[in-house]
Amino acid sequence: MEGEMRNLIIVWLSAFASLSYCYIIDKITPKALSIRLFAILPTICLLLILPLNLHSIIVSGFTIFFLVCLTNLKLLLFAFDKGPLSSHHPPLNFPHFIAIAFFPIKIIQQKSIKNGHKSSPNFASQFLLLIAILPIYIDKENVHQNVILFLYCIDVYIILDLFLHMVRDLVKFLIGVELEPNFNKPHLSTSLQDFWGHRWNVMVSDILRSAAYNPMRSISSRLIGEKWAKYPAILATFFVSGLMHELQLYYYGREKPRWDVMCFFLLHGICVNIEIALKSNFKGKWRQGFPRMVAAPLVVVFTLVTASWLFMPGMLRNGVDVKVRNEIIGFKEYVEGYFKALYLCFQQVW
Repeated sequence: MEGEMRNLIIVWLSAFASLSYCYIIDKITPKALSIRLFAILPTICLLLILPLNLHSIIVSGFTIFFLVCLTNLKLLLFAFDKGPLSSHHPPLNFPHFIAIAFFPIKIIQQKSIKNGHKSSPNFASQFLLLIAILPIYIDKENVHQNVILFLYCIDVYIILDLFLHMVRDLVKFLIGVELEPNFNKPHLSTSLQDFWGHRWNVMVSDILRSAAYNPMRSISSRLIGEKWAKYPAILATFFVSGLMHELQLYYYGREKPRWDVMCFFLLHGICVNIEIALKSNFKGKWRQGFPRMVAAPLVVVFTLVTASWLFMPGMLRNGVDVKVRNEIIGFKEYVEGYFKALYLCFQQVW
C-alpha cells in the first residue's frame, strides 16, 4: 500500500510538472500549429506512460480517467488552439489552467449562474441505495449474474456521480469559481441523444464534442453535405469514447482488447443516429419524441440492459470487481493499522 501511494504521488507530481511546462510553452512559443504540437507531444506521451507505474485498480482508475483520457484530449485540442485550455477571453491563469487540464470541470459564466438549472446529486438517497444493494453482493453466488451486472451499472453511476461531485467541490474551493455539475439527472433523459449529449458526464461530452464530433462533422460536410454530416460525426464521437474505455481496460489488465466495451458505444452511436433520422421524418410535437413520462423509462431500461450485456462484462474482465473489493479491505486494514500504531505511540509518550 505504501509503495502504491508513493508511486501515485510521483505520477501526479510528474503530471503537474508536465502541465506547468505546457502552460509556459503557450506563453513563450508562437501559435503556429506545428511548433505547439511538437512542443506538447512529449507531455502527451508521458501521460500515457505514467499510469503504467500504478497497479491498484482504484488508484489507477481515476488517474487513467483524468490523465490519459481527458487531459490528453484537452492537450491535443490545445495544440490546435481549441478547447477549454485555449480560452483567451480572459486568458486562463496558472491555477485555472492546471485545474481545467486535470479535471472534468467547466467554469460557469456569470449569466449561467443566474439561469442554472442543473442540481446537485441527492447524496442521502444515493448513499441509502448503495447500502441497500450491499447485502446482495455479499450473497452474490446465489443471485443471477444478470442481476449482479444490472446492479453494477447502477453502482457505476452513483459512485461516479458522487466522486466527480467531490472533485468538483474540492476544485471549486481551491480556485474560487463556480463550476458546472457533471451530471444532469440522466434518469430524466427524453432520448439517447439527450442522455449522452446533455445529461451523462456532461463535461466529458463537451470534450468529445470538441475533439471528435466537430472535426468529423466539418470533414463530412465537405464530403457528403451538411445534411448527412452529423451521422458519421456522432459515430466517430462514440468510437473515440469507446477507444478511451478500452484503453482504460488495457491499463487494468495489460491484455489485448476484446472490444466488447467498444461495441457498447458503437451500438449506442448507431441507435442515436437512428433516433435522429426517425425524428427528422416527423412533424409537430412528434418531432420532439415521446413524452418524458414514456421516454425516460425507455432510455433508462435500454441503457441498463445494453450496459449489462456489453459494458459491464468488459469492465469486470479479469475479476476487476474482486480486485477492487480486496483493495478496499486492504486499505481498511492499512488505515486501522496506522491508527493503532499511532495510538500505541501516544500511549508510550503519555
